[in-house]
Amino acid sequence: MAEKLLASATEATRYQREWFQGLHEPVAAGGPLALVNADAPQEIFRAMEIPYVVNQWWASVVAAKQRAPHHLELLRERGYPDHTEQYSSISLASLFDPEPHNAPWGGLPRPTIVLAETVGDGGRKIFDVWGSRPGITYYALESAAENAVPVNWWDLMPHDWEKAVGTARLDLMVSELHNLIRFLETTTGHVFSERALRRVLDLVNEQAEWNRRSRDLIARTTPSPLAVTDSIPSVMIPQWHRGSEWARDAAQRFYEEVEDRVRAGAAVCEDERARLMWIGRGLWFDMDFYRRFEERHGAVFVWSMYLAIAADGYPRYGDDPLRTLAARFASFHDQLYTPPWSSEWYVKEARLHRVDGVVHLVSDDARGSYFTTRALRAAGFPVYELHADNVDTRSFPETAECAMEEWLEREVVRR
Repeated sequence: MAEKLLASATEATRYQREWFQGLHEPVAAGGPLALVNADAPQEIFRAMEIPYVVNQWWASVVAAKQRAPHHLELLRERGYPDHTEQYSSISLASLFDPEPHNAPWGGLPRPTIVLAETVGDGGRKIFDVWGSRPGITYYALESAAENAVPVNWWDLMPHDWEKAVGTARLDLMVSELHNLIRFLETTTGHVFSERALRRVLDLVNEQAEWNRRSRDLIARTTPSPLAVTDSIPSVMIPQWHRGSEWARDAAQRFYEEVEDRVRAGAAVCEDERARLMWIGRGLWFDMDFYRRFEERHGAVFVWSMYLAIAADGYPRYGDDPLRTLAARFASFHDQLYTPPWSSEWYVKEARLHRVDGVVHLVSDDARGSYFTTRALRAAGFPVYELHADNVDTRSFPETAECAMEEWLEREVVRR
């Protein structure tokens, strides 16, 4: 794997490894542990000091260590599907591993609580299986929709989120957050504090503002000062620790390191010929994929959803902490996957970053991908659809990289 250029990326990975290893002993002693989806209100757990692991983060670690095929086989052996929702089901497979000590980082400790929205039939059934296991409770959150869709939600969200999300939708999530808090207090013995939640929300906003500065700086800098393989860990690992001072400070360190590189004129690819956008989840089993296009074609991936959504999707300011938190997550899925929320945002980001082309990873469980591609092409951006799953190597065609290189030279570089 290509060596990381940024100290912030290396430091974030080190911190995450040490933090994760520190979970095993208290969980083995009977302490609570939550497994939560990436789009769940993790701030409640942070405020109540209940440790949690993000489901999709663990799947990315398993895939990066080339253990995803083994985990998918564990599902298949037990009669569960191994060909759909792989990103969400890999963690479930950890339950069935007869040799968990061989898993990355000592294996996933057994959670006592799993939390996820009910998005899609497959996702709901995965968590139903979790909840059927002894000692594990599945707490489900509803996934609501709103007929009125703001085109420029990214402008409204920080302060005018009631208008952007909709009152009925927020009312539902606030009531669910109250119920979640009661459930956690009853089952864990930890006590909720509104004061603690306010502090968590303040820190999340500070972190988001640093991420916004980083996103905007990278967008306006040519050639690109860093590789996407650096920005993803530098941004996402602190995201899983949102609401902590470490995460806020890590976001600041990332910005300052990028700023230093920009001032020094540093470039990840001196002969930058094309700026590319990567839409979709990270290709965790082959992160060198991105760097090979820099080396062979001078094509730099300057955008991923991870930094962009960290900049636009998280800042929320308000006087009522639970309602403010609800505003962050009631429409989170829409921002990435539901048109026109998502499609208009991708076009906005493509223009902001002045990209020359877009690579769109389309998985079998993707929602709204057709509309994303259509919107970008209508806006004048060449789009290559890469049909594969981001953690399942079996889905990645052998000819995919060559076909993408041909598209790149034909429709992007020459143009």
